[in-house]
Amino acid sequence: MNSCYNSQVAEAGCDEAGRGCLAGPVFAAAVILPSGYTKPEINDSKQLNEKTRERLRPEIEHDALAWAVACIDNNKIDRFNILRASIMAMHQALRMLRIKPGHIIIDGKFFYSFDSVPYRCIVKGDSIYLSIAAASILAKTYRDEFMLNLHEKYIHYQWNTNKGYATSAHRLAIEKYGISPYHRKSFVLYHNQLNLKF
Repeated sequence: MNSCYNSQVAEAGCDEAGRGCLAGPVFAAAVILPSGYTKPEINDSKQLNEKTRERLRPEIEHDALAWAVACIDNNKIDRFNILRASIMAMHQALRMLRIKPGHIIIDGKFFYSFDSVPYRCIVKGDSIYLSIAAASILAKTYRDEFMLNLHEKYIHYQWNTNKGYATSAHRLAIEKYGISPYHRKSFVLYHNQLNLKF
């Protein structure tokens, strides 16, 4: 995995977690790693198990020159749509960095300019560049922690296991108990909206 795209400047890698969920915020992280930084275990968070992600999180926070995590709640997701909300969360994380980046690399296809800083969108960037992979780990672990805490109050939806994603059990719980204040009303929440039989 490459350490960076542009080694001449402080480069921030950005990624998000929770775009496809039915409930909860979308989280995003921005990470600036030291030039030439290496850690073979860092990879796209989806390729790592929960235990490995949790172990890597404090190591990334310790080793990074700067890092930040931000979130946009479900009400703003409904208001602005999930793509815009994801980018808003990235902007917020970038704004929170204690070092202003000279270049930004983002996982995916879409981004809106941030403070006129040059940027590049990279499909599957979280499996190519360490700073994006590190950001994906932070975004994922912070979001999972948020949903685990919510589970204590809304146990019917099994957020301790599905983290708000669209499992069949999650949809069935919505149909049985209704929606919570954290569900995304602009998303397809019910089986019958998918024309599925169950």
